[in-house]
Amino acid sequence: MTLSIETPALLFSATSLILLAYTNRFLTIAQIIRSLKKNYQEAHNKSILLEIHNLNKRLTLIRFMQLMGVLCLFLSVFAMLLMFINLQNIAIYLFGLSMFCLLISLAISFWEISISVNALRVHLSDLEEYTKND
Repeated sequence: MTLSIETPALLFSATSLILLAYTNRFLTIAQIIRSLKKNYQEAHNKSILLEIHNLNKRLTLIRFMQLMGVLCLFLSVFAMLLMFINLQNIAIYLFGLSMFCLLISLAISFWEISISVNALRVHLSDLEEYTKND
C-alpha cells in the first residue's frame, strides 16, 4: 500500500471543522452551566442540580472528543513528516491510527448527542403530560 503526502492533508479541513464544532458545543454548555448554577444558588431546586450533573457529563465527553480530534490532526501531520523523510511504512500506520482517533472522536460525539437528546426529552416530558390533560 502506498500513501501520498496529500492523503493525510485531506483530514485537515474536516478535523478543523469538527474541532470548531466541539469547541462551540463546549462553550454553549459551559454558559448554560453557569446560568443554572446561579439559578440553583437562588432556588436550590433538585432538578437544576440534575441538569448540571448531566451537562457536566457532556463536558467530559466533549473534552475526550476534542482530545481524539487533536490527536487525529497531530498524527496526520506526523505521518506527513514521516513521508517527507521517506519513512512510508511508519507513516501509513500513523495515518491509520489518526483515522482511528477520528472514528473514536465521532463515536463519542454520537454518545454525547444521544445524552443531549435524552435530557431534552426528560425536560419536555412534563409538557407532554400537560397537553394530554387538555
